[in-house]
Amino acid sequence: MGEQRRSADSVEAIERLDGITRRLRRDCPWDREQDERSIVPHTVEEAYELADAAHSGDDAKLLDELGDVLFQVLFLSMLMEERSAGSLAEVADLCREKLIRRHPHVFGEEAAATAGEVLELWGRVKREDERAGELFGSLPENLPSTLYAKKVLRRAASAGYGESHAGEALAEVKSVVDEFWSPGWESDEQAFDEVGRLLFHAVEAAAAAGVDPEVALRQYARAYKEDVEAQAGASG
Repeated sequence: MGEQRRSADSVEAIERLDGITRRLRRDCPWDREQDERSIVPHTVEEAYELADAAHSGDDAKLLDELGDVLFQVLFLSMLMEERSAGSLAEVADLCREKLIRRHPHVFGEEAAATAGEVLELWGRVKREDERAGELFGSLPENLPSTLYAKKVLRRAASAGYGESHAGEALAEVKSVVDEFWSPGWESDEQAFDEVGRLLFHAVEAAAAAGVDPEVALRQYARAYKEDVEAQAGASG
């Protein structure tokens, strides 16, 4: 009964939020003007704030940011509904079907005893989902560069191309660093190419080590900022 009550509470809460979302669309001048293209930048911003909350250890903040992301899902689904292009129910059903299809070790006859084996299965099913001839599938071009590189590496590896280990990627990073400081550089274009190569292999090393490069870089930059602020405060 407890699980059924929680499920019913969740449905009722989403219905209440859906009602608020629809009223905002109807009665708020700003919300009435929005479409998918104008609202998605806010969706991306909320996703980053959610990631920050997840790494902060602050459950109250995480709860709040999850609500903001949920609102974005409801709003975008409502926009599709207005164009008869989809609905929240269709979003949920498509997600459910995909999860079942990509977890054959849970819902089918496949076996997977480790997280690594699960990822291999996921990659195989995902490749089957992609249309023939599209090695990288629908890879969004507007992703943050570290996430874009990570997805390129992951999809190439899942298709059997160039899966590397952290040590190999770090060796590539060292190679680029050694070249970067060599006196033979003659153009900004060469520097541009080598910096791209350096960052790409740094992402590769992070991914091979199981680290999200976008979150790790953001967290390190924040720590650096706080350290500089502390030094400035001490010297002031």
